[in-house]
Amino acid sequence: MDKPQPQPAVVVEEHPHLTGQPCDAHGNPLPPGAAPPPLPPSTNTYDPFQSRPQFELADFLFRKEQMSGAKISELMQLWAATLPPDQDPPFADDKHMYDTIDSIPLADMPWQAFVVTYVGPRPDGDVPSWMDREYTVWYRCPRRVLHAQLGNPDFADTMDYTPKRVFQGDHREYKDFMSGDWAWRQADTIAEDPTTHGSTFCPIILGSDKTTVSVATGQNEYYPLYLSNGLVHNSARRAQKNAVSLVAFLAIPKTDRQYTGDAQFRRFRRQLFHTSLHTILQSLRPGMTIPEVVRCADNHYRHTLAGGWHITFGRHCMIYGLGPYIADYPEQVLLACIVQGWCAKCTADRRDLDNPEAPPRSHEHTAALLDAMDLTGLWDEYGIVGDLMPFTVGFPRADIHEMLSPDLLHQVIKGTFKDHLVTWVEEYLILTHGKAQAAIIMADIDRRIAVVPSFPGLRRFPEGRGFKQWTGDDSKALMKVYLPAIVGYVPDQMVQAFSAFLEFCYLVRRNVITTETLLQIEDALDRFHQHRVIFKEVGVRLAGFSLPRQHSLVHYPRLIQLFGAPNGLCSSITESKHIKAVKEPYRRSNRYEALGQMLLTNQRLDKLAAARLDFQSRGMLQGPCVHDTEGDLEEVAVEFAIEMEDEDCGPVDEDILGEVILARRKARGYPRSTAGIAEAIGVPQLPELIQRFIYAQLLPDGHVPVAPIDLVHCPPPPSRLFVFPSAVATFYAPSDLCGARGMRREHIRACQSWRGGAPRYDCAFVTEDEDMPGFRGLAAVRVRLFFSFTSHAGVKYPCALVTWFVPTKDEPCDKTGMWIIEPEVDANGQEVISVIHLDSGNAPIPPTLQHTDSLDAFNAFYVNKYADHHAHEIAF
Repeated sequence: MDKPQPQPAVVVEEHPHLTGQPCDAHGNPLPPGAAPPPLPPSTNTYDPFQSRPQFELADFLFRKEQMSGAKISELMQLWAATLPPDQDPPFADDKHMYDTIDSIPLADMPWQAFVVTYVGPRPDGDVPSWMDREYTVWYRCPRRVLHAQLGNPDFADTMDYTPKRVFQGDHREYKDFMSGDWAWRQADTIAEDPTTHGSTFCPIILGSDKTTVSVATGQNEYYPLYLSNGLVHNSARRAQKNAVSLVAFLAIPKTDRQYTGDAQFRRFRRQLFHTSLHTILQSLRPGMTIPEVVRCADNHYRHTLAGGWHITFGRHCMIYGLGPYIADYPEQVLLACIVQGWCAKCTADRRDLDNPEAPPRSHEHTAALLDAMDLTGLWDEYGIVGDLMPFTVGFPRADIHEMLSPDLLHQVIKGTFKDHLVTWVEEYLILTHGKAQAAIIMADIDRRIAVVPSFPGLRRFPEGRGFKQWTGDDSKALMKVYLPAIVGYVPDQMVQAFSAFLEFCYLVRRNVITTETLLQIEDALDRFHQHRVIFKEVGVRLAGFSLPRQHSLVHYPRLIQLFGAPNGLCSSITESKHIKAVKEPYRRSNRYEALGQMLLTNQRLDKLAAARLDFQSRGMLQGPCVHDTEGDLEEVAVEFAIEMEDEDCGPVDEDILGEVILARRKARGYPRSTAGIAEAIGVPQLPELIQRFIYAQLLPDGHVPVAPIDLVHCPPPPSRLFVFPSAVATFYAPSDLCGARGMRREHIRACQSWRGGAPRYDCAFVTEDEDMPGFRGLAAVRVRLFFSFTSHAGVKYPCALVTWFVPTKDEPCDKTGMWIIEPEVDANGQEVISVIHLDSGNAPIPPTLQHTDSLDAFNAFYVNKYADHHAHEIAF
């Protein structure tokens, strides 16, 4: 195969008129390359805190530990008892600490409220209680919240101030929001007014979703509204680095059971929602037509059409505009004022949603239908709730039907995969084999899932997939291991349907999507539609596939072109925000009229975060807060976190290059000598393998084969080795859960006992040929030992002892699309084993087989390119 040509350079085309040009405080443009205005003089004090330790203590107790007020007071009393009479603890009590946090002058965005009441017709006689209630909506000024985000110095290097088109050769790239066509088209419309030229267009991204807080005495629902901006990169929005802010708690009207389906009540509930959004967003409306000067994270002013933290940096003139709205399907139905079962994006009939000829919905189309049809006709023929218009009608350049973003979590992961495909397989097995035999088969499928070998970030299902309460993380994890588990128990076409869907899923979840990727997405979707008919043919889906969440997949190619990669607009972002903004503040309350306490908790958290940013920007938080005489406590804490972390992987926020390093702590229980370690692990040839490894390292060309080399030509082996339980790989994987800069860390384990149980020896990918595409340039290995040694020449080598796997064929499996590999053996049938350098059939599964034994129990394995998004991008 010919080697691939070098990648063409990336070319970025920026909008010619809304250029995001920096300006001074009065909106006058600055010349290109002009330095930002100087920051205000620094006081270098920790006001309102007396010192850094006092600030760190308040942050630790309130944000990290979430300690109750009573315990804070008790702690301060105990602290005082250890001090001389003339000294006081950092805080007198909890009230003192709370008052100090409240006096932080930054992030001064107080909560305010308005009340909505029903003023429509009332029935004679008994009046439903919902008609008499007052509905309070709590909110913070969205303009001030937006300014806080735009001025956050954390985002200085992760913002785009102008719409852009990114090309690599002949291929367009869609990544962050401003790389999509929607922002460019909005800029074209705004630029029709010459006075806006040079401004920054700032899209406003909203998201809302009810969340339930369960307690022993019942359930409480809350309805948070979140705000982000389209300038910040997707990775920063996904990393939850204050790029998504809580802006309001919407009211949730409730009524007696007898009125739940009442038409008046349902209409009022919709009106309350849209009226609330329209009212909350009013402070942004003037900036949607007249640019305003905003000081941004890059130290420049800019004019903004918009459409906090009060740390002042460079200013820009900005114009605001309502952008994508993040919502699951029920929320989209409410937002778009449509009937359940219809599509919020197009006018396809609910009985034939995948009709390719259906035109898109729009405000203009709805207005024309309102003039031509009665409410009943609108409801029945177009799925339109005609007695209410969406809140976006009252804002310039806003159309809710266009603004609704793709929702990977509920449309793809929970919807199509878990609720549809996984459920249909179970129904197929019951229809085909009966309940008793189907239960036996599903139990074996569960065992197949349970014995999947360990891999960094790959969640295990010890009991299979038979659990009652599914979460989004459960569905994502099962998606990684489900496909090979059903092979042999369902028709090949059903396996192919899963394979095509998973390919679609992993492609649309990538961080960068090119025009070539879009073709692959459309091909995967076409194959999925072609193969899913098997579920109709076997009697599972006799009603067909007119399902709103599954239908939404057909809109993804166009939505990617409009909004960039969907992973920056997924409802998993807002659901993750629920934890910090709703669930934890609720648990910290006394449960009585909890909302007021939750608002105050959120306000204090924002103030502490703003103070930390301010102190960091002035260089006042460098280094650890406290040192001990034995060493650096912060280093010890980092080491402990790395070694004891429950998860095998996670995001990395440091600005570092990719690397693979050995764990900081050595493994226990091994001999010290090389010969002793070889005997302990059952690899007597380990000293020889190390000799050949050193020989290879000394050669100028690392590709020279070393196995035939006579040992007399190799350097002597070291007398001593240092064994480690794991290695930490840090690499760029922006499609997975990562830090704001796209970096991710995974722990690769090789230890005699994992968490007091069985041994764990992880698998990993090793690059063999960088010029070959995908898995053809990789090898799969199983790590048997991590170790390091110092050669007789004084060179230190971090190493891994690995066994190798080889593909059984030259191509992936035609049913699953996954490579199948088997252990590589030599002429004597022994596993091939070597030392490498650390650089960046359907027989039932025995019930007693453990996942730790899987790699030794089978003859061949699927290479799981669905283990994570990084694997999908390299192991194709």
